[in-house]
Amino acid sequence: MTRDLARWPLRLASLLACLLFWQLAASHKLDLLLFTFTYVPTPGAVLDAAWQLLASNTLLAHLGSSLTRVFAGYGVAALLGVSLGLLIGRSKWLEDTLMPPLEVLRPIPAVAWIPLAILMFPSSELSMVFITFTGALFPILLNTVHGVEAIDPRLVASARSLGAGRRAILREVVLPGALPSIVTGLAIGMGTSWFCLVTAEMIAGQFGIGYYTWESYTLQNYPDIIVGMLLIGVLGMGSSALVKRLGALATPWIRRSA
Repeated sequence: MTRDLARWPLRLASLLACLLFWQLAASHKLDLLLFTFTYVPTPGAVLDAAWQLLASNTLLAHLGSSLTRVFAGYGVAALLGVSLGLLIGRSKWLEDTLMPPLEVLRPIPAVAWIPLAILMFPSSELSMVFITFTGALFPILLNTVHGVEAIDPRLVASARSLGAGRRAILREVVLPGALPSIVTGLAIGMGTSWFCLVTAEMIAGQFGIGYYTWESYTLQNYPDIIVGMLLIGVLGMGSSALVKRLGALATPWIRRSA
């Protein structure tokens, strides 16, 4: 605990250094070789825009829409990804049957799913939840499969020799052994679900942080763009930290062995 507290001054200094560079570059309209700060607002202008958004009645609508979509899609992806990952990791037949089509679908970016999702679902709301689901599914699924496959076969053989059935092996050996990898996949999936949601909201949304950011760009409200970006970063970081914290509570033996 003391060691973690000792690291915070350096972390805060790093953030302050970034803010200082941002202030100097934006106020002096720094023009570099590959990019320019001519139209980038200063931190003060962004703070004013954030205060105006906080004082308005639209912030809760945007936050509520984005959070609902993220956790709906992510929840389904977590349930399906972990379940399928456990089954695929334990069955060569399922791996040969399901993994080839899944591997074909996995590299398709979220933005490429948007036109098809709009055609497939009766409402834009469901299509955005689906985009979030696709973004979270594959990191969770693959990490679960890798976690199951990494379990020492001798542990399974020992449990079987002691009379454990398939359900007992799954519950007492496979799931605890794969849980650290599952938690990693859940944390990564949360981050990718935010990325995919914002992409979908920019195209098909009416409310949400992604819609707010894109609308600010079309209206040339440049400080509001930065506010939207920072909101996305904070929400993504906070939700991923929440998943990691819950994962740490579910795997206390890792903390004890560290």
